[in-house]
Amino acid sequence: MVSQGEVERRYANVRAALERDGLDTALVCGSEYSGFEGAVTYLSGFQVVHRYAYVLLPLEGEPAIVFPTEARYVGEHGTSWIEEQVFADRPGDWLADRLSRQRVGVYGLDYVMTVREHEALEDHVELVNWDVAFDHARAVKSDEELESVRESVRINTDGFHAFHGAYAPGRSAAEALAPAEKLFVERGCGRLTMNMVLVGAEFAIARVETILGEFCIPSLEVAGPGGHWVEVSRAIGTPNAEVRRMNEAYDEYFEAAKTALRPGATAHDAHRAVSQGFTDRGYHLGHVTGHSIGMTMIEFPKIGEGIETELRENMVFSMHPHVIAENGHDCLYMQETWLVGPDGGMPLSGLPSKIFDYGT
Repeated sequence: MVSQGEVERRYANVRAALERDGLDTALVCGSEYSGFEGAVTYLSGFQVVHRYAYVLLPLEGEPAIVFPTEARYVGEHGTSWIEEQVFADRPGDWLADRLSRQRVGVYGLDYVMTVREHEALEDHVELVNWDVAFDHARAVKSDEELESVRESVRINTDGFHAFHGAYAPGRSAAEALAPAEKLFVERGCGRLTMNMVLVGAEFAIARVETILGEFCIPSLEVAGPGGHWVEVSRAIGTPNAEVRRMNEAYDEYFEAAKTALRPGATAHDAHRAVSQGFTDRGYHLGHVTGHSIGMTMIEFPKIGEGIETELRENMVFSMHPHVIAENGHDCLYMQETWLVGPDGGMPLSGLPSKIFDYGT
């Protein structure tokens, strides 16, 4: 349960950003797309499990949460701490009336808001794409949030061990992942899991027909009972010579992150530091080096080239350099959730940076 003090802290941070950017209201959009319903949860306590929902947080006044009546059940409405809960036949019409002539910062304008709601709003409201600013306002985690993050990490790490214990060459990906998914549900993740394996350099759903070989890369992403997403996984099995060379660069990244993810450094600086081992070996990274992570799976800032956002203590990042060989098949992708501590990066899982043997 989120404390009242934590709710007030979140609202104060978002309102400070609204005032700075000359906006009247924040309109946060959430859908059931895994990992991207979290902004609604962050501001309301409500988890979208079907369709979509919107949260309004004005610069002054009380918030509201809006649901479509076409799907009366979109989640457990009583879990929201927001008193004004609106069920509208066409949420866009209701929003246009409430927000008329306002300048509104929208989280999810490009990829979450439904087309019909956008059409209803665009002639009545000045819509401002506000994804980056909203994420920056929630990037520094409170002590209460960090306990939720750590609980998610504990669950995810135990899930990796469950996957590790079930994996063997010749087993299906579904068989190997099933014990981990069972653990995740038992430990309170509910629907908030998105777990796959890599087949070559591509991500794949863990299907019965996907048969695992001598080398396996799981991708494990979960949010525990507090709703904070984390990502923790390691490769398992017998790597070939190319992948062993990649792992040398991974070891260098892991050590570099301990100093690169420090307050005052930029996301660009951190990216350059942790990717150097890969670029020195002539590799190209096929996925973002890292990104802020919270109640939405992927948040800003990302750890990447040209991102000059300054890191601050108690930011949390998922780091997962995805290195791919020239043949387009050999790759290495291992996830870790990092905390920006007072003196540098702190890996939260306790797992060593290594490729795990199977059967031990």
